[in-house]
Amino acid sequence: MTPKPVRAAPPLKENGTPMPTRTREQLDLLLRTVVSDVIGTEPEELHGGTSLVEDFGTDSLELMEIGSRLESALGLRIQVGDLTAAETLGEAVDLLETRLAEPR
Repeated sequence: MTPKPVRAAPPLKENGTPMPTRTREQLDLLLRTVVSDVIGTEPEELHGGTSLVEDFGTDSLELMEIGSRLESALGLRIQVGDLTAAETLGEAVDLLETRLAEPR
């Protein structure tokens, strides 16, 4: 008899309750909403190929604010270096998906 694969337990909040799961579309919308609020543009102007630094001249303080808001919304640790390493918003969504899937 072959054992069935075991799924990892969902990530937990500090109080022990499960963190809500997020779809890629939800993460994309959250990221575009946070970014647009911080840099003062409309979410519709942002897409997966948008570069925050190249296209909008986002500075390190704005990236820190974006990271802080994402941390609060998702319960993750996000470094400014993580955001600058993600050259586009699509890559930033990839980063968020990966971080949410990691055991905590």
